[in-house]
Amino acid sequence: MTNAFWVTGPLEGEIRPATFDHYPPSIATADAPAVEVQALYSGISRGTEALVYTNQVPESEFGSMRAPFQEGDFPFPVKYGYASVGRVTSGPDDLTGRTVFCLFPHQTRYRLPASAVVPLPDGLPPGRAVLAANMETALNGLWDAAPRIGDRIAVVGLGVVGLLVAWLASRIPGTRVTAIDTNPGRQGVAEALGLCFQTHSGQDDHDLVIHASGHPEGLAAALQLAGMEGRIVEMSWYGAKTVPMPLGHAFHSRRLTIRSSQVGHLDPSRVPRWTHRDRMSLALSLLENDTLDNLITGEGPFEALPEIMASLAGDSPTGKAFPSASETLCHRIVYNQH
Repeated sequence: MTNAFWVTGPLEGEIRPATFDHYPPSIATADAPAVEVQALYSGISRGTEALVYTNQVPESEFGSMRAPFQEGDFPFPVKYGYASVGRVTSGPDDLTGRTVFCLFPHQTRYRLPASAVVPLPDGLPPGRAVLAANMETALNGLWDAAPRIGDRIAVVGLGVVGLLVAWLASRIPGTRVTAIDTNPGRQGVAEALGLCFQTHSGQDDHDLVIHASGHPEGLAAALQLAGMEGRIVEMSWYGAKTVPMPLGHAFHSRRLTIRSSQVGHLDPSRVPRWTHRDRMSLALSLLENDTLDNLITGEGPFEALPEIMASLAGDSPTGKAFPSASETLCHRIVYNQH
């Protein structure tokens, strides 16, 4: 038997039995084998999972929002998530015993195609690998943004993805990267990553502005930061929310450009040579830096996931010490490994 976290209604979730076998033996072959995985950790992707948990996924996006191994249909009940790290307990010899990452929901055990798991690099601790989906999103966002050597870059919104985008961009030679968030509590982690932190920026000379706050006010700020012919990349997704965009002021006179970035699609210029698996392997290798442990701000047991999700959505049970949304970056879930 296997258990998973299910969103059962608006601001409601519970631990329920789930499907173990996502790749029946009758389908598996020697050329396309299956693996069985015992979960060790999973990560809560707060932005997207909060939209699911609070019933803010618009009906028009029910199809595009499906997670790779989602069970159930939107809006409820649904088993959702995509940041699972586990140990292969059964499968091909080259994978058995390996620690792997998979775009799988919060679930204790599961069976699926071997092609759906990516082995962790030897230098990557399993507990940090829960950041892989976020790193993949950040990597794809920078591919879409196409920063250049020496660019003046602002990143607005310092959740996990925004911090990873800023950290990656700061490693490009000659760049001036400003990490911006209205929450002063983000300063410590930003500076631990070697970033220049500000709660606002008066400079409007940026070549590239990346918005990842998830708030319309952040997008308005991003437009103000871009210089002449500047580029704005929108990485936030707002679900069913209508977002006003201030296209007056200097938007036209500065000839600004806005483009979206979404991790479900590879940058078109890379499609002839790259696969989604290639991108995930690169994301995992980029996590081999101890500094990135600063992005994991707490952890809790799998059994407490209903209370943890409620707390992250601002609906914490009275008198219980669970993480708050304002204090949390990545919250790691720990599974019983016996």
